[in-house]
Amino acid sequence: MNEASWVQHAVWWQVYPLGFTGAYPEHDNGGLRRLDAWLDYVIELGASGLMLGPVFASETHGYDTVDHFRIDPRLGDDRDFDALVAAAHERGLRVLLDGVFNHVGRGHPAFQDVLTRGREAPTAGWFRLTWREGRSEPDYATFEGHGALVALNHLEPAVADYIADVMTHWLRRGADGWRLDAAYAVPAAFWARVLPRVRAEFPEAYFVGEVIHGDYQDVVSRSTMDSVTQYELWKAIWSALESRNFFELSWALERHNDFLAAFVPQTFTGNHDVTRLASRLGDERDIPLAVAVLMTVGGTPSIYSGDEQGFRGVKEDRAGGDDAVRPPFPEKPADLAPFGRPLYHVHQELIALRRRNPWLHRARTTTLHLTNEQFVYEASADGNRLVMALNVGDEPAEVPTPGGGITTLEPHTWRVLP
Repeated sequence: MNEASWVQHAVWWQVYPLGFTGAYPEHDNGGLRRLDAWLDYVIELGASGLMLGPVFASETHGYDTVDHFRIDPRLGDDRDFDALVAAAHERGLRVLLDGVFNHVGRGHPAFQDVLTRGREAPTAGWFRLTWREGRSEPDYATFEGHGALVALNHLEPAVADYIADVMTHWLRRGADGWRLDAAYAVPAAFWARVLPRVRAEFPEAYFVGEVIHGDYQDVVSRSTMDSVTQYELWKAIWSALESRNFFELSWALERHNDFLAAFVPQTFTGNHDVTRLASRLGDERDIPLAVAVLMTVGGTPSIYSGDEQGFRGVKEDRAGGDDAVRPPFPEKPADLAPFGRPLYHVHQELIALRRRNPWLHRARTTTLHLTNEQFVYEASADGNRLVMALNVGDEPAEVPTPGGGITTLEPHTWRVLP
């Protein structure tokens, strides 16, 4: 495993900066410095790092990048980035950047050069183009059919050089690693060429790929990434609670054990691309149960900003369908509504449990008791163990304890058993 030792202690607080600061879609030009007021909030939550969404110059939502070497003007400039990283590091917070390296926006200079100079453009090889007689613009490969997102040609050496340069540039400026956006759409061999070049200068950097489905172990092995996003577990957590079917979660945790034998997945119950947990679950009392699972099984967990306050938001498959899950935040934590404080305290309690037991990072789980509505499992690693009990039912339930006794769980509760 390539993973740096510091990752064992990592708990990320994920932020989508353009939405968080009001820079998109409202175009309020909030700026990265607006995050400064939230860093102590992140520390108080118990997290150890910021997982940032796109911060580089783009045309709209950040994933149509036009300059990977420039901070999006809506968020500020290099000085604002440097100040945020310095303020985060002063508090012991790591900073993970979002690398959109599968595609670029149409306004990227490399693609604009192709539109201007045609086949003779030096960057024509950067893209997968088809030239048709009588047409001034070539057909080009896109990301999932979105014409505004021009797919890169990852077989082109100059593209590998460019992306390696981008990665090292921002690591030199203080970033601690990269989330590799749409990594599933990029050939694993490409990452295997690029990442070792970056690690040669930054051996402690962390690289996690966005992989929604497929053979996670194979992707990690062939790409040399440290980790991938564990969407299987994400789905099993909320689905098991929503449908009151812990058999689904137990099965997913067996799969999760297999992954942990090869790498440590990046785990989550929400992110900037999915419906928020509070909107997904039929009963808000079950949100703490989801967080309890996240914080007591193996993985490198992240909390999507606002989930710790019970924010709601439904992802829709339409233009602007992400806006509801990427809202602007108030200027400072004190301006948050008070209704989310109880859930925030639950997150604090469970993250503290995680931070006191860093061995949970690689813990495997064993099912001890399983019904549709009750689940008791043991997490263990390196001679340590922790037993978690969950009851998603509407009635009190008796479950066995590790010592051979019986304990009663109240409805919609979790408990660590002695």
